[in-house]
Amino acid sequence: MTWSMASEHLQFLIAGYVLGNLDPDEAAEFEQLLIDQPAIATEVDRMQKALELSSASPEIPPPAHLRSAILAAQTPHTASAPRSSVRRSFGWNRAMNVAAAVAIVALGINNYRLRQALQVSQTETRRLATLVYALQATQSGNAASATVEIDPNRLEAVLTVQNLPPLPPGKVYALWTVVKQYAPVTRDTKNAILTEVFNVDAQGTITQSIAVPSVYRSANLVSNVAVTIEDAAAPQNHQGKPVMLANL
Repeated sequence: MTWSMASEHLQFLIAGYVLGNLDPDEAAEFEQLLIDQPAIATEVDRMQKALELSSASPEIPPPAHLRSAILAAQTPHTASAPRSSVRRSFGWNRAMNVAAAVAIVALGINNYRLRQALQVSQTETRRLATLVYALQATQSGNAASATVEIDPNRLEAVLTVQNLPPLPPGKVYALWTVVKQYAPVTRDTKNAILTEVFNVDAQGTITQSIAVPSVYRSANLVSNVAVTIEDAAAPQNHQGKPVMLANL
């Protein structure tokens, strides 16, 4: 039989093993489990360390009324219950230690599962959150293309451009984020936000990291992404017509 690490019976066997309180049948069962599931040894080691940390605490007797109630509740059952169901009594402090150790082990298991779920969730969120805009030249016969790959969580992007003709001195390419009319952001008269100014190399290429406006955290507010040619001294004037547009 394969036991779950969260099984109450398995936790009882681990606690009893650590305290040396298993009867022969239980000890044999636990030894077989250790052979079948070597990972249990890790839980044994964890509980032993938990008990060692608490072993220095003084023996704490239970309150008189609680001790009496426990003894009264156990006396009739002890006389009538079969031997296999009678557990050796723990000292009060050791019983508390076993409960604490079991709780620590259970919390460790739960925390591990939560960490795994969180990692999966974060990976999935990153995958779904990535935005990619593919831009093509507006003039037929022009082989220029570009991509803007955006991480909305960090408001960072990678701009990659190919086959875009180099510009003469005094001119630059401007990357614009065009927003919808109802977008609650500051934009120019063409509903655009100047996002980046760049130039390409002699081969017409560039790859660089850029910052993007917060509007990308609500992608439904973006109506297009465009590239224009502007004066290097005042690209924000937005005088040029789009030479590249995203295929939205």
